[in-house]
Amino acid sequence: MTDVVVRPAKPDDFDAWLKLWTGYNTFYKRMLPLEITRLTWQRFFDHYEPMHCLVAEQGARLIGLTHYIFHRNTTMVGPTCYLQDLFTTAEARGKGVGRALIEAVYERAKAAGSPRVYWQTHETNSTAMLLYDRVSTRSGFVVYRKDLT
Repeated sequence: MTDVVVRPAKPDDFDAWLKLWTGYNTFYKRMLPLEITRLTWQRFFDHYEPMHCLVAEQGARLIGLTHYIFHRNTTMVGPTCYLQDLFTTAEARGKGVGRALIEAVYERAKAAGSPRVYWQTHETNSTAMLLYDRVSTRSGFVVYRKDLT
């Protein structure tokens, strides 16, 4: 896709980001309370938080987002980078926007001294996995979780 710029989100991107964020959550069939969404947005601009947001912009329109988090790891010196969320508009899919967002996270992780970027996706997200298999390596790990609330 030509003329796509990947950049850190700015506070005045909230409304456009919210449309993408809503699309992402709809894709995963979840509804978040507005207070969680607002808290997430605020964390991106708090320098003490390890959470970050990048957006893909074409012209004056946001067409993609990614969120990533740095955290410690018991097997590495540098911080590990978890790419938590990745989403593009339907019309941007298959045109390199997702790849550009992932590669921008790679660049920022490397600059932060992180030796690894990792993420997970739902097993039914086969379209996204076509991209993920080209830009990364499957770890072979299975994710387990226990909801405590």
